[in-house]
Amino acid sequence: MKLKKIIMAIVLSLSFNSFAQLTAVDYKDGEQVLSGFGIKPKSVSKDKPGVLLLPAWFGIDGHSKESAEKLAELGYYSFVADIYGKDNRPKNSAEAGKNAGYYKKNYDEYQKRIQLALDQLVKLGANPDKIVVMGYCFGGTGAIEAARANLKVQGVVSFHGGLGKDISRPIGKINPKVLVLHGADDPFVPKEEVDAFQTEMRASGADWQMVYYANSVHAFTHKDAGSDNSKGAAYNELADKRSWIALKDFLKEVL
Repeated sequence: MKLKKIIMAIVLSLSFNSFAQLTAVDYKDGEQVLSGFGIKPKSVSKDKPGVLLLPAWFGIDGHSKESAEKLAELGYYSFVADIYGKDNRPKNSAEAGKNAGYYKKNYDEYQKRIQLALDQLVKLGANPDKIVVMGYCFGGTGAIEAARANLKVQGVVSFHGGLGKDISRPIGKINPKVLVLHGADDPFVPKEEVDAFQTEMRASGADWQMVYYANSVHAFTHKDAGSDNSKGAAYNELADKRSWIALKDFLKEVL
């Protein structure tokens, strides 16, 4: 009986690996070629919910791809967005900071790139009325920008993302539900930024939640961030697991 169960598990594993695979997808913003990754779920529900993933400041990485694969296992169409462009991938931290800084400042261009990726998620098969945007670090900032732009999504999730915006920008009504998963000791998002964000959420009439994780700093979901909190960015296994559970609960609620 045990042998039969083992064989069945192997068959199911092979079946999933042969079906739910990340596929490179080229698309464009004007003349700029973008190249993201899409993946379909193992089993397709009639609602066809989808999740758009926005990567951290280095652009598409193993972490974002792994998350897309995990979401496909849960039954979601997933697409990993390319914000920078196929020929504009940063080679080091200096370039990553410059690229991310540009889109944080030119938030309308960031929002446009997010929308273009959303279009690809729908082309992949996701129901346009059943979509959530999630992002890590710089991508978490993008998820918040998707809410500020009121893109056609049911909700957004920011993992250890930047929350600030220029004070000259007006505060408008925010329709998507907002979930912020935040390191309680994140030195890169000062208290003033958190307070301003919460004030914005209240003024916008948003349905928002903010969860703090103890002993966690920036990049707490990134296993390659090391374990030294004194550096400001470090992996925290417990916060990583808890935040993923919070994501799954949020997806079930809004999708």
